[in-house]
Amino acid sequence: MPGLEALIAPEALHDSAERCDAPKCDPQTRVAVQDDLYSWIEHGDAVNPINMKWVTGPAGSGNTAVMGSVTERCKRNGFPVASFFFSSLGSIGRRTKTAFVTTIAYQLAQHRQDLKDAIAAAMEADAIVFKKTLEVQMETLVLAPLRAVAGPSDTALRGVIVIDGLDECGVEGIQDNTTTGSRTKPTRTKEEDQLEILQVLHQASSDPSFPFRIIIASRPERVFRHFFDPERQNSPNAPKLDLHQEYNAEADITLFLKARFDHLRRLHNLPPSWLPPNAIKVLVDKASGQFIYAATVIRFLELGHRVPPKALLETILKMEATGTSNPLNILDELYSHILNSSPDPLLSVRWIRVIEYLNQKFGSSSSSCLMPSASNITLLLQTDPAGNEAEHLLGNLHSLIRIPPPRNEATTTYSFYHKSLFDFLEDPDRCGKLHIQREKVLGFLWDRIHGVCASEFDVGMVILFLFLI
Repeated sequence: MPGLEALIAPEALHDSAERCDAPKCDPQTRVAVQDDLYSWIEHGDAVNPINMKWVTGPAGSGNTAVMGSVTERCKRNGFPVASFFFSSLGSIGRRTKTAFVTTIAYQLAQHRQDLKDAIAAAMEADAIVFKKTLEVQMETLVLAPLRAVAGPSDTALRGVIVIDGLDECGVEGIQDNTTTGSRTKPTRTKEEDQLEILQVLHQASSDPSFPFRIIIASRPERVFRHFFDPERQNSPNAPKLDLHQEYNAEADITLFLKARFDHLRRLHNLPPSWLPPNAIKVLVDKASGQFIYAATVIRFLELGHRVPPKALLETILKMEATGTSNPLNILDELYSHILNSSPDPLLSVRWIRVIEYLNQKFGSSSSSCLMPSASNITLLLQTDPAGNEAEHLLGNLHSLIRIPPPRNEATTTYSFYHKSLFDFLEDPDRCGKLHIQREKVLGFLWDRIHGVCASEFDVGMVILFLFLI
């Protein structure tokens, strides 16, 4: 289906190359929640036979890892699966609703030839369906073809649609070039687009010919709390699943840390007694159920440091949160410690904020080939080409930012492990002296563009930077 292939977001699939480093549940961790979700996918709930479920939890609670592991388990066991993993730090197709329905339809078409033929016929009958609302797209590309080939009693297509990170779906800007001149149309809010997706999925799950269960994972933002509030829903959904409240993550974090510390011991040829007494218990208590804390600690010990892991671990164990009422305090303390390990923390933060800004701006363009490579960003931001400034500023920050090896710098972008880093950096109450106002970040970027205009830097890339700033 070449016409459909060109309109999907392949990077949003659970097994896409872009997600090769996506978090996954370690063996023997998050077993209970995976089993509960898989049982619901396979058998449903006789007491509450609704086919749409919300999985939620605060940032860092492991939503994406659970969704990825459940999706892989369903595929291994032969369940028809379609997935869409949103990410505000990913490529443009994963950030907006534009390719959502087409991507789901494309995956469903792979499961049966008659369904693929029905979707192809629908596309031929309405060539501009891709320019219509998500509701029309869902009806034309998914529901009508399903009605044509499969009835309610057809169990061959019983499967699951997994939607992760819907709270990270943003709004795509629309440029209106008409005979009266070029102007930017008023944009909707991201919450409106997120609600539109929820309503379209609810429309599908309520159709008798739709044989798929739907799992939606997101942070507990207002639009989701409101939509899934059982007192507000005329057509209720399956009971929500809260990873933070309903499942004790401490045992899973303990298993994760034990396995990773064993790996570190073997990697560095450390004695069995290298781990300080009660270290794992202290870290589990500090994590407060947040897998992102444990994962960041391990990356901090594994990546980009010349300091022995035992000394780094002892530093982490001595950290104290500035308060105890907010479980994010200890994560904030860890982020602060890692960023302050840079020789120039504020300049490193400027680099990080500019990299994220450029990734967002170039990623929102119509061509992913415009994404700036790590080497181009380094050439733009460095002040001394002979000084290896990128390594100087970012060398200790590998636990926060994916830095490509030198051989791949010209073809690979800088990227980040978790959105919670920018939640931290953009909140002055959380990051304190590391906070830099957006205007100053853009001012720093403008100064660097101005500084390279007369240099040997790629002129075409400079023009693009000027266009997007």
